[in-house]
Amino acid sequence: MTDFRLETDRLVLRNWRRGDMARFAEVTNTPEVMQWLGGVMDAERLAASEGRMLGLHESHGHTFWIVERKADGGDLSGELLGFCGLKKIDAPGASFAGAFEIGWRLRSDSHGKGYAREAATASLDAGFGTFGADEIFALTVIENAPSWGLMLRLGMRRRQDLDFDDLRFEPPLRHTIVHSIARENWAGQAR
Repeated sequence: MTDFRLETDRLVLRNWRRGDMARFAEVTNTPEVMQWLGGVMDAERLAASEGRMLGLHESHGHTFWIVERKADGGDLSGELLGFCGLKKIDAPGASFAGAFEIGWRLRSDSHGKGYAREAATASLDAGFGTFGADEIFALTVIENAPSWGLMLRLGMRRRQDLDFDDLRFEPPLRHTIVHSIARENWAGQAR
């Protein structure tokens, strides 16, 4: 498996390593963070998630990468903040399976500090540049306003024509809403 690393002013995005899941779960597998993501995961789901993240990187060269804060003297210096990155869409019911999906999940004490946007911007740059995506999609539920709000701030547009029901979840988590951005729209944005 090849190493992958992106750096921003405040963050490092890197591929998963065996053992990262323990710390990731400690800081993100909380009721607040997991409210719109299927709820707090048990040990079996966490192990499956770790295997999936490692496998996605191995298969495609990208995944929802680990996000760490650079050591800059702040409260969370060098700390694991969560994940952000790209994977292939595999949600049951999605009519655009195999397309690029951007996603993020950050610990609650990092919310509201611009980390998700910074990591998502780097991920979109990599998606269109390094990985050659023509369009990148994002999925959430309508109740998760902070998530779709970030999608809009990133210049993504709502794609009601692609909304679907993900039968792995019960309502209100079942109805999935979709946003996307095309390469030409991303390239034209001032950042």
